Amino acid sequence: MFSLLRFAALSFVFISVFTIQSLVAQPGAVQPDAVQPDAVQPGAVQPGAVQPGAAQPIALHPDNSHYFIYQEEPTLLITSAEHYGAVLNLDFDYETYLETMQQEGMNYTRIFVGSYVEIPGSFNIGNNTLAPAVNRFITPWNRTDEEGLYQGEKKFDLDEWNLEYFERLTSFIREADQRDIIVEVTFFCSTYADESWERNPFNSGNNVNDIPEVDRKKSNTLANGSLTDYQKKMVAKIVTELNAFDNIFYEIQNEPWSDDPQNALRTLKTLDPKGLSWAKWAQTASEASSEWQQVMVDQIVAAERNLTKKHLIAQNYANFKHSLEEVQDGVNVLNFHYAWPEAVWMNYAWDRPISFDESGFAGSSDTTYLRQAWQFIVAGGSVFNNLDYSFYVNHEDGKGSNDAPGGGSTTLRQQLVYLHEFMESLDYIRMRPDFSTVVHSPGLETQCLAEAGQQYAIFLTGQATDWVKLNLPQGNFNYEFVSPFNGEAIDTGNISGSGETIQLELPEFEHMVALRITQTTR
Repeated sequence: MFSLLRFAALSFVFISVFTIQSLVAQPGAVQPDAVQPDAVQPGAVQPGAVQPGAAQPIALHPDNSHYFIYQEEPTLLITSAEHYGAVLNLDFDYETYLETMQQEGMNYTRIFVGSYVEIPGSFNIGNNTLAPAVNRFITPWNRTDEEGLYQGEKKFDLDEWNLEYFERLTSFIREADQRDIIVEVTFFCSTYADESWERNPFNSGNNVNDIPEVDRKKSNTLANGSLTDYQKKMVAKIVTELNAFDNIFYEIQNEPWSDDPQNALRTLKTLDPKGLSWAKWAQTASEASSEWQQVMVDQIVAAERNLTKKHLIAQNYANFKHSLEEVQDGVNVLNFHYAWPEAVWMNYAWDRPISFDESGFAGSSDTTYLRQAWQFIVAGGSVFNNLDYSFYVNHEDGKGSNDAPGGGSTTLRQQLVYLHEFMESLDYIRMRPDFSTVVHSPGLETQCLAEAGQQYAIFLTGQATDWVKLNLPQGNFNYEFVSPFNGEAIDTGNISGSGETIQLELPEFEHMVALRITQTTR
């Protein structure tokens, strides 16, 4: 998400760049005696107690840690999914939503847990799942009888867990698990505007726990007084309740740089347009934010220490691209928003999955987001998530027409399946980003993954020209040009490599085309 001032120029930037049982018996069942935050206790299972062959949470692939492994299979996460409110919005029918996602081939969705909420109209989103109607916002905490700041909604008691919430949360994860959908569980988010802060549970005017007044921009730092303790208890509670599930990983905070942006990497090098200060720089979180995030990472690790399963942890680093100097202890997945392919290459040496964790806000054209997905995944990324505004209350089937700053549709979701199928046609675990195979591609931007001499995935976008020059080693190869729009082959043939530059004629295409090259003997 971006501030409202950012929306106007986003198209320019991105189109151009692209029955309750026990926890042991039933995964995620809410413990009836786990009412008070202080009562969260580590599980009794000893480390190493998982039996060989037992189901394991999604993890880093042992043969290529830039990718995931799930249910013993290499896994990419590619989706166009709702705007994070599926659990906290009581009016949202998540069963219909998840059924639609499964039927349309999406294997990943992202949720916010209720520590952050928006209001109708936030970010110019007409039907915003993250902005429930009044009195339809559910959180981990019980409400009291005392009126809070926002339109008569009652205050929270941060010392009392809301059993109904945890039943809804675990039910959602369970339904996703039954459909092989991975859920990214995001604990916190920057609060972008005072209007949203007025509804936030952590605002001292919305709870009865004598939390001191705090600047919303410091609410996710250690300068927030006693609030950090409540935040840690929430993390521990959710981690404990969800431990039995394999189809989840955690993220600390959504867009932490928005609270106190630190200019990190210049993006606009030859232009200096007025009113685009946010777009001129990749911005990162402040030192105060990073310190607090490490405390939350440590809290996840501590909460899981004596539990059966250990889950991956993601951290959200920047918009666009940035070469990270440091990755905090315990972090497994590197999240970027509105990412460029360079974000993969700049951070490949960290040997972790690089995630395009959020796209959107670049207009309603499916082509924009399809291009972004192909560029990022063929650059070596492992995750792509588009904000899909066709999902909202009463349109959980993803067929809605929304007044929103982004897109999403049944068509786009089908096209993302073609990307997934293209990648799964290759043994991508053996492949790495490649910068020497495509020698010359006039009028076209390219990304390439390769296992040298064996298999190549090349994505070309731009104005169609007549040819591309490649450098292939000695051998015979099959090639196939594939349309990202319908997944069908446009042209096929054979080509011989000699270690010298060769010219391959391009078929006619519009906007973009994918090229798969495999050694004949494979």
